[in-house]
Amino acid sequence: MARNVFCEYLKKEAEGLDFQLYPGELGKRIFDSISKQAWSEWIKKQTMLVNEKKLNMMDSEHRKLLETEMVKFLFEGKDVHIEGYVPEDKK
Repeated sequence: MARNVFCEYLKKEAEGLDFQLYPGELGKRIFDSISKQAWSEWIKKQTMLVNEKKLNMMDSEHRKLLETEMVKFLFEGKDVHIEGYVPEDKK
């Protein structure tokens, strides 16, 4: 049976993640209050960030930047700004 959470990103009840995908306290917070849909949207943004900014996940500063952007996106309602990218619905 699917597990539902009140998703802080979507601001509504939605299907929760199947297991904790991120370590530590932040991972628990994500598991408890972020839906599968919101996580999927973050993964798309994360991929764009990694590619466009040429982030190296072996670099602790790059991982910290990505984590900061993730928190802003999932919990603070701030979209990820990628220079030169225009979403399809804004064209």
